[in-house]
Amino acid sequence: MSIYKDYLKQIEERKEKGLHPQPIDGAELLSKIIEQIKDLDNEYREDSLDFFIYNVLPGTTSAAGVKAKFLKEIILGESVVKEITPAFALEQLSHMKGGPSVAVLLDVALGSDVALAKQAAEVLKTQVFLYEADTTRLEEALNNGSEIAKDIIESYAKAEFFTKLPEIEEEIQVVTYIAGVGDISTDLLSPGGDAHSRSDRELHGQCMFEHNKDMQNELLALKKQHPDKRVMLIAEKGTMGVGSSRMSGVNNVALWTGVPFSKYVPFINFAPVIAGTNGIAPIFLTTVGVTGGIGLDLKNWVKQKDADGNTIVDADGEPNLKQMYSVATGTVLTINTKEKKLYHDKVELKDISAAFTPQKMEFMKAGGSYAVVFGKKLQTFASKVLGIDVVPVYAPSKEITIEGQGLTAVEKIFNKNAVGTSGATLHAGSYVRAEVNIVGSQDTTGLMTSQELEMMAATVISPIVDGAYQSGCHTASVWDDKSKANIPRLMSFMNDFGLITGRDPKGKYFPMTDVIHKVLNDITVGDWDIIIGGDSHTRMSKGVAFGADSGTVALALATGEASMPIPESVKVTFKGQMKSYMDFRDVVHATQSQMLKQFGGENVFQGRVIEVHIGTLTADEAFTFTDWTAEMKAKASICISEDETLIESLEIAKGRIQIMIDKGMDNAKGVLKGLVNKAETRITELKTGIKPSLRPDANAKYHAEVVIDLDEIAEPMIADPDVNNDDVSKRYTHDNIRPLSYYGGVKKVDLGFVGSCMVHKGDMKILAQMLKNVEAQKGKVEFKAPLVVAPPTYNIVDELKAEGDWDVLVKYSGFEFDDNAPKGLARTKYENMLYLERPGCNLCMGNQEKAEPGDTVMATSTRLFQGRVVKDTGEKKGESLLSSTPVVVLSTILGRTPTMAEYEAAVDGIVLTKFKPSTKQLVK
Repeated sequence: MSIYKDYLKQIEERKEKGLHPQPIDGAELLSKIIEQIKDLDNEYREDSLDFFIYNVLPGTTSAAGVKAKFLKEIILGESVVKEITPAFALEQLSHMKGGPSVAVLLDVALGSDVALAKQAAEVLKTQVFLYEADTTRLEEALNNGSEIAKDIIESYAKAEFFTKLPEIEEEIQVVTYIAGVGDISTDLLSPGGDAHSRSDRELHGQCMFEHNKDMQNELLALKKQHPDKRVMLIAEKGTMGVGSSRMSGVNNVALWTGVPFSKYVPFINFAPVIAGTNGIAPIFLTTVGVTGGIGLDLKNWVKQKDADGNTIVDADGEPNLKQMYSVATGTVLTINTKEKKLYHDKVELKDISAAFTPQKMEFMKAGGSYAVVFGKKLQTFASKVLGIDVVPVYAPSKEITIEGQGLTAVEKIFNKNAVGTSGATLHAGSYVRAEVNIVGSQDTTGLMTSQELEMMAATVISPIVDGAYQSGCHTASVWDDKSKANIPRLMSFMNDFGLITGRDPKGKYFPMTDVIHKVLNDITVGDWDIIIGGDSHTRMSKGVAFGADSGTVALALATGEASMPIPESVKVTFKGQMKSYMDFRDVVHATQSQMLKQFGGENVFQGRVIEVHIGTLTADEAFTFTDWTAEMKAKASICISEDETLIESLEIAKGRIQIMIDKGMDNAKGVLKGLVNKAETRITELKTGIKPSLRPDANAKYHAEVVIDLDEIAEPMIADPDVNNDDVSKRYTHDNIRPLSYYGGVKKVDLGFVGSCMVHKGDMKILAQMLKNVEAQKGKVEFKAPLVVAPPTYNIVDELKAEGDWDVLVKYSGFEFDDNAPKGLARTKYENMLYLERPGCNLCMGNQEKAEPGDTVMATSTRLFQGRVVKDTGEKKGESLLSSTPVVVLSTILGRTPTMAEYEAAVDGIVLTKFKPSTKQLVK
């Protein structure tokens, strides 16, 4: 059967699912389609024309290369297709977003046919995705006297590709749709279990609202009832998009409610309108901006204050909320983009200026942030070539300088890495283009990142980037048919692009599934670095790291830059002394709990950088704190370390990078070796005092300062989803932190999970020692609930084997992973025993392995959202309680939550953490 017949068969299969033909990205299939177009008598010619014109992915896909070549033949008259005139062929090229299409346009524009050259030049003036090879051709042609090249470059210098775009509508009519009450996880918009389909946008769109067809049909009915309005998706009494950046979530919202990008490019929509009572989670809001969307902070419910300004609370200590205005489903509102206000029936409801900053409005006008980033670079190139100053077209970078005010840590990092600024010292609120040092891509968003790179016509990683890594951790649990089809293809693309990859396309080293954040934490060797990663838990113990959507990751890989406002910071310091039987995870949870208590329930961390003066914790343990800050709804976190602690962390990182090199993971450019050299240089600077560790200025200004009293932490702390709270808006938040004693030693636990990015080697050693303690106390180890253990990295497993702890774990386990025969099916039933699983995310991700529906799970992981780790049943809601390793282990041995006496006995003699607040000055 021919490749085209295979495609027709696939089309019929998709029809049964209510889907259209899948967009074409392969050269072989499109070549066959072109062959059928050229054959005037071919029975498939009409359909082939339709596929060619309307169903080919743009950018640098192999299909785009074939399409551009054929369009060139038509433009030059070498092929004649009556349905595609040369003018129409040029129009097609204008929608193909760079790469081979720009190469063809340049061929024609710089060719000998003057009339065609002028037509191609007009199309080129609308394009922004040009790379060095393209601009070099233009510059050489200009130097050789080409008037066409001069005309194009002059247009670029004026940024006509942007200025000639239509302005944003002054009034945008929206109709509201309440997607849920309380915080809405991105899992609702793009469930983790459907991660395999994210690169097939139409298919993935069917999982919107976690496959809830009633909600989907309500949305369609609303659109039909209001065909002239956009639907605004709302999180009532909560924050929209908590948990992750998830480009696929925004893509789904745009697919259902947004504006088509091009009639020639299927299933790619932009400009969604998304809102929440408490706005949009910071990293998800960035994703909204990538698509030129609108993200609103409604504040339609507000906390009530008494005469003294204190928050009024109910009998349960919860703040009383008052509704300021209704956004019930079906409410028609007006967004005035000029006045930057929200109206209902001409009555002003809310100032929404924060959603319409000059930069965000540029994204909206350009159809997304990529076009603005590339447009600025193109204008700069043209101006330089012409020897003229850059004409102010784009909104100037917002520069805020406060005389006499010191800098926070994040302000210092951005001042060091900023490009294109006036040179003034910048404070929070400034909008900055900054160079990126480290980039990370993970496997369930990586396919989308590779698509984004193809669509922006990028072919190689920016030389600015020190290092980048592609992981396989999110699909580590089950090597199923979906993984076998997707992951090798992803690894091959990223390896060719210039990333270090967990899996070697050539098979020279063994495939590794190390957790992406852990690898990034090791390869980040600069405390002044900026890190961008395709996961919300891109939070490092060194430098400042931002979780980002797949597109922002692609942009960072392609350009070595990221653009964003410098965030405000909240300073966190510690006092008191930890009790010997407490785990550092308890400090993490206590930080959130004490912060909320200190500020009357207001989360001062949300959308800001948590500057944690942790001082004495090395990279692995410090990462436990920064990792959790995603659940605190912070934008990022920075650890301030003593010089000696940073040196120790860098030595650890050097050793782990060297292991990667020894395994054969370095590439031809010696990226990993370069990181080792960078670490050695930094260690020398620290030891000699040439450049101490990053520290804020003593007179820096913070949005708030939080002091955590370690003396108050008297028992383990547990983040509880509170699944049965009468107020649904208070369910599934990470703010409900309870002490162990709350459960009275009687709450049944059905399954335990030790794993994810929140644990490190120390946790595995604690587990081994606890098992030995239990055996010594009771004569044997017997599990009354299953315990799933997934170490974060292979390095940890290797080190545990060398130190004897892995043998202890194997002794008590009933299952040990085998990389030579990885699981092909997700486990659906668990026995009461210890499972030693393959390194990776496992249950925390929720896309492959899950607990049994209705289970109460005690886990070290980060996610407690509904359905993430465990689904509900008709009789019982699934619960994912989050706690420390000792609590999880003991809960599975007992089959219930332990009492404090049982807990203290189980951890007797185990050093859980050595954390003591620094006594040194951590400011400059």
